[in-house]
Amino acid sequence: MRNFDEHSITDAVRERVANAKNPRVRQISDALVRHLHDFIREVEPTQAEWEWAIDFLTRTGHMCDKNRQEFILLSDALGVSMLVDAINHRLPGDATETTVLGPFYVQEAPEVELGADISPDVEGQPLLVTGSVRRANDGPIAGAMVDVWHSDGDGYYDVQQLDETRGITMRARLRTDAGGKFHFWTIMPAAYPIPNDGPVGQMLDAQGRHPYRPGHVHFMIGAPGCEPLITHVFVAGDEYLDSDVVFGVKDSLVRPFEELPAGTAPDGTTVKEPYRHLHYDFALAPARS
Repeated sequence: MRNFDEHSITDAVRERVANAKNPRVRQISDALVRHLHDFIREVEPTQAEWEWAIDFLTRTGHMCDKNRQEFILLSDALGVSMLVDAINHRLPGDATETTVLGPFYVQEAPEVELGADISPDVEGQPLLVTGSVRRANDGPIAGAMVDVWHSDGDGYYDVQQLDETRGITMRARLRTDAGGKFHFWTIMPAAYPIPNDGPVGQMLDAQGRHPYRPGHVHFMIGAPGCEPLITHVFVAGDEYLDSDVVFGVKDSLVRPFEELPAGTAPDGTTVKEPYRHLHYDFALAPARS
């Protein structure tokens, strides 16, 4: 087969990829070719525009390293990460809704005791986080692993600071008690821009979009017999709730970070300055068969 034109080439490529031995590879390849070719026919890029697109993807790859994943940012900013998340988390009952993992998760954060301060020596307004973990439509889970991480009051994560003296902070793992409850101290997170000094930032600027995410705390929660939960809890009243650059906000995940005066906190700690309190009760979906 030869002499393809702008219409016949699609069927020719589809015929070639139909030879894939793996059915899933065959399905994905066929859909990719169909949609990509239709996209090209719709926008009719000039040769210069297509070369720029290839360069954009090349520069995106060059921005990736152990501390930054520009392709995750691209997926997030185009809403693809949340679309994949939604497709993979059609959860039953009253299970807590999910959101994207984000680019700042670190595996094997230190495990701490309940009530610990996970941001010692980091400046910011104190924040008490309390909550519980249970099975959806069922009772509490003792010993569930609660993995948490968040930004500081200026909107930076520890991995962005590259400060060896600070080390790992504003992130930790802790286990729920016999009643499925947990609590810890940290500082108030702030709204922040995703890294926008690379190709994704240039894309957002060209699209007339800001790079900001509303303030939030990340949670990854796991327990035997349950689907792992990856989600955030967002600060009620944040100015970016309706324009989150990665489209991650859901009403069920927005909570007040209540401002309280100095005194005795709900966990019995004596606090010498005004602080904030976040409470959230999580429900895990049963593991899929």
